[in-house]
Amino acid sequence: MSGGATLAAETGHEPLRRPARIGPALDRLAPLLGLAGLGLVWFAAGLVLESVPGYAAFAGFAPGPALASFAELLISGEAWRAAAPSLLRIGQGLAVAFGLGAPLGLLMGSSPLAERILQPPFQLLRMISPLAWMPVAVLAFPSWDGAIVFLIAAAAIWPILFSTAAGVKRVDPVWLAMARNLGAGRLATLRTVVLPAVLQDILTGLRLALGVAWIVLVPAEYLGVTSGLGYAINDARDTLSYDRLAALVLLIGLIGYALDSGLGRLAARARWIPAT
Repeated sequence: MSGGATLAAETGHEPLRRPARIGPALDRLAPLLGLAGLGLVWFAAGLVLESVPGYAAFAGFAPGPALASFAELLISGEAWRAAAPSLLRIGQGLAVAFGLGAPLGLLMGSSPLAERILQPPFQLLRMISPLAWMPVAVLAFPSWDGAIVFLIAAAAIWPILFSTAAGVKRVDPVWLAMARNLGAGRLATLRTVVLPAVLQDILTGLRLALGVAWIVLVPAEYLGVTSGLGYAINDARDTLSYDRLAALVLLIGLIGYALDSGLGRLAARARWIPAT
């Protein structure tokens, strides 16, 4: 008698079966199933908005009017005109955050003393909402664009910094010892061992930073600018154009999803295996 049959005879229960592996086709369709579920929820919410008299003013959020307005945004080119300034600000803010966060993360990860010194103030600053800096940014920068880029950088720096530091601390000491034994100096070790080893962590931190920055972008663009997705959202709200507002929300979600997917693919390909 097999082990499973013996166990079943002794306990009176059928042995647990391993779950069948998801087929390749179903695995590829899984994301579409999730999006379809979200679409059904949106459709059901639209029916509620249309059927309840108290919500009739918000019927533009329903899929029909929103998708029609979304198509109009694309055809007229307004979608690109709204998204281009926002993408430029996101790019600038992430560049500033990366330029500061990655080197500081390398320093904290490689120096225990630097980590003990910098960890408390950085954790304190990380817990402050980036939008709390809005009055300071308005006073400190001569242009609204500069203030928005500062707010985006203030939100995005921490995922990059702490993810980079964590990656450096996970670098195998044997690799570092081998580099030193082969005559590599600090800069050479950093360039040939540390940076390739932590590249995936840096890109993962950049991906997390993008998500945070994309959330901060819309309220930051409520400042005095007259362009961008946040400005377009504010304008649609003020004019009670709820179908256009829903279309802009959909546009923001799609652009953010595309950017996140791109960085996710880059991070997945950045795994480094040292040559033996």
